[in-house]
Amino acid sequence: MSASASRWPYLLLVIPFLGTLYDPLYNRVQPTILGFPFFYWYQLAWVPVSVLLMGIVYRLRRGADSTDEAGS
Repeated sequence: MSASASRWPYLLLVIPFLGTLYDPLYNRVQPTILGFPFFYWYQLAWVPVSVLLMGIVYRLRRGADSTDEAGS
């Protein structure tokens, strides 16, 4: 397995970065959820999404590492 092929899961970690990078996308008040303006709950929503993506990357990398060790 090539080095670039085994690193593709890391691209998933770019998603939260891009989702919070472009400020005009979420720099507004409406809609509100439970009284929280969109600006806050949008950013807070990225916390569990980021954790989920990091878990996926961890599992994929752990599986790739064990495959690399078995193949060596």
